[in-house]
Amino acid sequence: MNINMLSDEDKMPMLETILDNLREGVNVVDENGILIFSNRASADYAHSTVSQMIGSQITEFYPRAALLEVLRTKKPQLDVKIEHDDGRKYVVNAVPLIINGKFKGGVATFRDVTEIENLGQKLELLKQELTFSKVDDAFELIVGKEGSLKEAIIIAQRSIGALGGPRHSVISGESGTGKTLLARAMFYFAKKIHVISEDASFIEVNCAQFTNPDIAAVEIFGSEKGAFTGATEKRGLFELADGGVLFLDEAHALAHYQTMLLKAVESGKIRRIGGRKDIDINVIVIAASTKNLKNVLLPELYQRLAQYEIKLPPLRERPLSEKEKLLNCFIENYEYSAGDKYNVKLKIDFTNEAKGILLNAYYPRNIRQFRDITYTTIDAAVPLISDVPASKKVTAVVDINHIPFYMFESSGSDEVYKEQEEPKTIESFNFDDSNMDREEILNKIIFTLNEKGLGPRKIARVLEEKGYDIKYYQVAYRLKKQRNSNIK
Repeated sequence: MNINMLSDEDKMPMLETILDNLREGVNVVDENGILIFSNRASADYAHSTVSQMIGSQITEFYPRAALLEVLRTKKPQLDVKIEHDDGRKYVVNAVPLIINGKFKGGVATFRDVTEIENLGQKLELLKQELTFSKVDDAFELIVGKEGSLKEAIIIAQRSIGALGGPRHSVISGESGTGKTLLARAMFYFAKKIHVISEDASFIEVNCAQFTNPDIAAVEIFGSEKGAFTGATEKRGLFELADGGVLFLDEAHALAHYQTMLLKAVESGKIRRIGGRKDIDINVIVIAASTKNLKNVLLPELYQRLAQYEIKLPPLRERPLSEKEKLLNCFIENYEYSAGDKYNVKLKIDFTNEAKGILLNAYYPRNIRQFRDITYTTIDAAVPLISDVPASKKVTAVVDINHIPFYMFESSGSDEVYKEQEEPKTIESFNFDDSNMDREEILNKIIFTLNEKGLGPRKIARVLEEKGYDIKYYQVAYRLKKQRNSNIK
């Protein structure tokens, strides 16, 4: 059947049926960001209903929506990766909605890539494991060992190497600060000092990944056949970690089973779900969370787990020298990967301006976001594998134009790239002062306009009107540089 043979009344229900049965989420907003259509997949992702979403601001359900950038720039945002607060990760394609030549809003489709991303992270962890196994001191691989993380590493070593035997510990810190990396280093340190055997296991679980706490309990404590409908005999992660380390990431999500966890760490015994007998286990538990576990867990459980509490600082509180070392690590990893996967000898050079922006930017998701944005920036500068010369030697120069600034803005947290309040009245400026060179004139205008309440975007527009070709992120960088010099 040709769709044109259908009446207009039949076309709309047919289209809605098709969109509602897509696995991808679909959102359509007007020019003010009000949702005028969402499909069932989008509503499910937002833990809402289509009827509740229609007529609401998209930010109520998707605070970091790529459509916000479409509304601002009226340009497509393609293959944007966004991580939401619940840890789910999406790839979004958002485009302007043009009707009869007029901008009417935006359309976005997105898919959940959490499992794919988690698989990529597991591969990264396997690489880390291989690297850890080749060095004498796993802590040497951690940037900041003698700096901002010195105290944290000392506490980590004490928790594992205490003369009275290894202790359980808690690692606290914001998302992306390196909690998993530290836990793995502690595991290899335990092997090195023979606290655990060479064939001991490191078992990791993100407790927040389970939508149902009962599922989490089965995974961690195991189950007996017949314990519930469809239950089989299953060894839990405590049993799998026996003789080694169990790393409970986002441990606050186990709130419903705190008494079982308390019994495990207090007595060294667990009981499977539906089981009648205790099972002896000898496990070092490392619990980690982005929340303050002292405020979430039972006092007696927190006391048993946090025999040693290790706090990791956010990236914004770490010195510039450590950020530069991290950046160099990302570059080296990228170069190594090009050689390992494609036998390409890649050399990556950053301009000072591009490097300065990456090092001074604010990353709400810390090292992980810093790494991802760095890799995306490099991706924009290096050629595709199909364009690599026969010599297999490539030098890529990364400059400011390769930095995907929308990735900073999607977080909604970076003060350098957020737009300011509405400007005050702009006084006239002398744009042709013969006593100053071009750079001095630009800086004078930028700083003066900023003092009057204008943000980087509005300053860039004023300069454009005066014939100066300077992008808003270049304005932001100059303002950031001035702030840093004033602090010094």
